[in-house]
Amino acid sequence: MRFEDLDVWKRSARLSASIYEDLSVLKDYGFKDQITRSGLSIPSNISEGCERLSAKESINFLNYAKGSCGELRTQIFIGMEIDYIPKASGKKWLEETIAISSMIGGLIKSKSAT
Repeated sequence: MRFEDLDVWKRSARLSASIYEDLSVLKDYGFKDQITRSGLSIPSNISEGCERLSAKESINFLNYAKGSCGELRTQIFIGMEIDYIPKASGKKWLEETIAISSMIGGLIKSKSAT
């Protein structure tokens, strides 16, 4: 299966793009760099995992993606707390990271069963 066809990849890529767009004017470049890299890491690792030939390698990259999802969720919480991220956007992003993390977990389980 092509990674481009996976809903989890599509959703995580859209989330990453949304973060880049919404934080484009943020002046704290350290925070902006960290949160955008975390968001970008999720679809990037999903795609890399899907392109690997062995299930073990694939699962490894899916685990990286899941870890990046948790990292991103933490940064969203902090961004909301310090008023870098509007509460409405932050809540939407948090819900999306929870859904994406669950979807990645399902992919890991399915790859582990093979």
